[in-house]
Amino acid sequence: MSGVPDARPPEPTEAERVRSVLSAARSLTVVSHGYRCDLVGAHRLDERGRLTLRLPAGGHLAAAVAHAPRGDLAAMLQFTDVAPTAVRDRVRARVTLSGWLTGGGADPGTDGVALRLDPVRVTLHTGDDVVFVGLDELVLAEPDPLADHEAGLLLHLTDDHPDAVARLTRLVEPHHLHGVRRVTPVAVDRYGITLRLEHAGAHHDVRLPFTPALREPTEFGDRVQALLTAARACPRRRLRTRP
Repeated sequence: MSGVPDARPPEPTEAERVRSVLSAARSLTVVSHGYRCDLVGAHRLDERGRLTLRLPAGGHLAAAVAHAPRGDLAAMLQFTDVAPTAVRDRVRARVTLSGWLTGGGADPGTDGVALRLDPVRVTLHTGDDVVFVGLDELVLAEPDPLADHEAGLLLHLTDDHPDAVARLTRLVEPHHLHGVRRVTPVAVDRYGITLRLEHAGAHHDVRLPFTPALREPTEFGDRVQALLTAARACPRRRLRTRP
């Protein structure tokens, strides 16, 4: 068996990736008219991708929206997608939503207020690539079924099953492994798992596709076992794996 071919395996669309980042994120940064603040646990995303901020009623941002001439405030919301595992260059993507914050009334069950974002532009930054995601695409897209479980799954695999990670490298084409010092799972979605191959001064990511793509988190174990079964049929390769 020759391992995973170099042909690009399937992966989430840009719109799906944005939805996944928004779904899994626990914090964000709001920038508006020179004002900047970091919020933790303050945003909510509904099933159609509409984003709402839950804020204290007396806060600066809520007051700025309340006193805006037209009742809305131009703002930019920034989300950072960070790999849960300890790898070099942990920022995987950045998502920016630019639009208007409007008052959504009281936040039910709290003493705060809800602000709704009406987006005008959505941007996905991955490395040096910048992609503008259409609003219609974002509404129709769904977050990946593993988005809210990814961190736990990858950390469990890395911390509790390093032998399995080493075995998965048998599925990587040999020329990708030349000079590799460490291999760490860096991402997983319904289509497959991504391994980061770290060299002395650089890194390279390789995706191992799931067949078929999974539909729910409970299928993750079966997909990884299928990859490990395929790896057993591949020749063992020497790999330096010191930090």
